[in-house]
Amino acid sequence: MTPKAQLHNGAPATVDGAVKTDDLLWKEDANPKRPRGTSLKEMSRYWWRQLTAMRTALILLFLLALASVPGSLLPQRALSVTKVNEYYTRHTRLAPILDKLGFFSVFSSPWYSAIYLLLFISLIGCLGPRIKVYWKALRAAPPEAPRRLNRIGEYTSESIDDAPPEVLDQAERVLRKARWRVVRRTSAEGVESLAAEKGFMREAGNLVFHLSLLALLLALAVGKFIGYEGSRIATEGQGFCNQQQSYDTFGSGPLVSSANMMPICVTLNKFRTTYDADLTPAKFTGNITWKDGINGAKQNAVVGVNDPLRTNGVRVYITGHGYAPVFTVTLPDGTVLKDQTAPFLPTDQKNFGSEGVVKLETGNSEKSLALQGFFAPTAVEQGGVVVSADPRLLDPEVALLVYQGYNGLDSGIPQSVYTLDPKLIKDGLMKKVGAMNMKPGQTLTLTDGTKVTFDKVIEWAAFQVSYDPSEIYVLGAAIVLLIGLTLSLSLRRRRLWVRVTGDTDQVEIGGLAHTQPAAFAREFGELSGRILDRAPPDIDEES
Repeated sequence: MTPKAQLHNGAPATVDGAVKTDDLLWKEDANPKRPRGTSLKEMSRYWWRQLTAMRTALILLFLLALASVPGSLLPQRALSVTKVNEYYTRHTRLAPILDKLGFFSVFSSPWYSAIYLLLFISLIGCLGPRIKVYWKALRAAPPEAPRRLNRIGEYTSESIDDAPPEVLDQAERVLRKARWRVVRRTSAEGVESLAAEKGFMREAGNLVFHLSLLALLLALAVGKFIGYEGSRIATEGQGFCNQQQSYDTFGSGPLVSSANMMPICVTLNKFRTTYDADLTPAKFTGNITWKDGINGAKQNAVVGVNDPLRTNGVRVYITGHGYAPVFTVTLPDGTVLKDQTAPFLPTDQKNFGSEGVVKLETGNSEKSLALQGFFAPTAVEQGGVVVSADPRLLDPEVALLVYQGYNGLDSGIPQSVYTLDPKLIKDGLMKKVGAMNMKPGQTLTLTDGTKVTFDKVIEWAAFQVSYDPSEIYVLGAAIVLLIGLTLSLSLRRRRLWVRVTGDTDQVEIGGLAHTQPAAFAREFGELSGRILDRAPPDIDEES
């Protein structure tokens, strides 16, 4: 056979006879026109179309990802109040501003919830029509060949001497072997043609991606409604139960009540930190005892940062740690208050210099005590001030200030258990009655005979207790989302037509790809060559 072929590589035709560009699988509908009038109905319809456009959904998805950045970079109250307090200490001016903007509670802030809700509505509104159109297109046959095949993306033609049906039979065998959908037609004028398409699952993958994204958002929303999260600091030997009043901070959905919270109690027995050679924390482990309910059997477990305790859908994490000095206070009347301690919060994350206060009730509200101090696990003096040189507990020392007076605990006004209200000192309600840099075993004697002894140092751990029954559905939706995204990105949507004009024995082959035209040009050349040269139909099968 002596071919008389001509090849053409050009842009998809836009003239009469070209491929239908309003097909959803090829081109998204044009932007809705602005309403001509100003009636409420017209404006509502216009803004609904704007909200449910795929372009708007993508913008909202980008905004949601952007809004999540502060939640990843800044400490969140739902995870660790300690770290939020540390941020306040380091950034005294910036922290209040960020707090007013909701940056320490990003995922429960009104602006984040607004973006989330708009994205949810946008996905529902735009997916409904797209699924309907795709279902109709899935059941429809490939479109007829354009009248001017030479005006589309890829084109070749050849004059042959064989009967037209043999050419179309060969084309059908080649294309079906390569897993194309094929339909043969004969026009009223007697022109035989063949239409084929491939990569039809590309749009299915796109729809699966967006449906699974919608399912993921729905699962997250359900988890927020029926889940809860609480944080609590516990020193060694101290425990707490899974009840709202036991937590330092607690957040839950509107459908959560104390009655349906899992009855779990946890006690911290021992906490250990393993450091690398550069004194970077390598591992946190907490040996705990836990039980289901007050009367449940005790069980031992080891909890780490990425190794939580899991039981009945509840997860118990460790999110932070620190030191707690232990004091014994002997009052002038001989009353001994043993094991008086409180968590000291780190102000120096590198060497764990920490600040805190131990508040004591002595039986006389006007002579309450407050032991406020700075604790250094490895103490050194710099300019007469005690600082910490190492995060490990090598040479502990506490710079202690003792205040006496009315501490306001019975006033009904909430106050932090980790700091002493400076207003009490300013107003003269609490007065400094002693100060001393103390090492374990040393005693400070006040003028009224009260003795304060620094006994030892124990560690504390910050626990986070979470319950989210929707997490398995979030995982499943995320997996399906990745599958849909893979299909959408890996498949190439393309069409091919073969037409034979009986009176001229002219064979025309044209093809059009929606994406990756260079890859389709190579595929089209191989397919058309095998169709026209009658080569065995053993081309590589692609999706």
